[in-house]
Amino acid sequence: MDDPVSIGRLDAEPRPWSGGRVRPIAIAVVWRAESLLVFEAYDSSKGETFYRPLGGGIEFGEYGRDAIVREMREEIGAELLDVNYLGMLENIFTYERRRGHELVLVYEAALATTAIYAREELVAHEDNGASFKVVWKPLRFFQSRAAPLYPDGLLDLLERRSAQHSHLRPGR
Repeated sequence: MDDPVSIGRLDAEPRPWSGGRVRPIAIAVVWRAESLLVFEAYDSSKGETFYRPLGGGIEFGEYGRDAIVREMREEIGAELLDVNYLGMLENIFTYERRRGHELVLVYEAALATTAIYAREELVAHEDNGASFKVVWKPLRFFQSRAAPLYPDGLLDLLERRSAQHSHLRPGR
């Protein structure tokens, strides 16, 4: 089960980090033209609504690419196509007054389930039955600082990628 402290969802009681462990996770950057598929969450201790691409923990013995394929299948019932590694980010953060530390493998992918591209919003599910809101948000929304896109450093990574490879982005 994903740790709600690291994923930022408010559907479970946050747990304190035990022993200061670093958690490896994988996230999927999925584009619809200039918009990203992200989940929306709220940190009541900061009064902050924020967004993050879908993904979750990498299990022991599991490759990051396999983790993101599994997470997308579990959370939104979608298969992925063209999964490509973009980079790694280190994310040290506080959520609901609890400290977290993640190593985030960032992948770019397309959805094989094309009907999701037509939906503005959907409900995703954790393996424990908890649900959370998923939306498409334009990259310019995050560039304008209207709300944070986590993990830290992701916006910079996407802006560099966009500038270098804008002709390669799926235009669904």
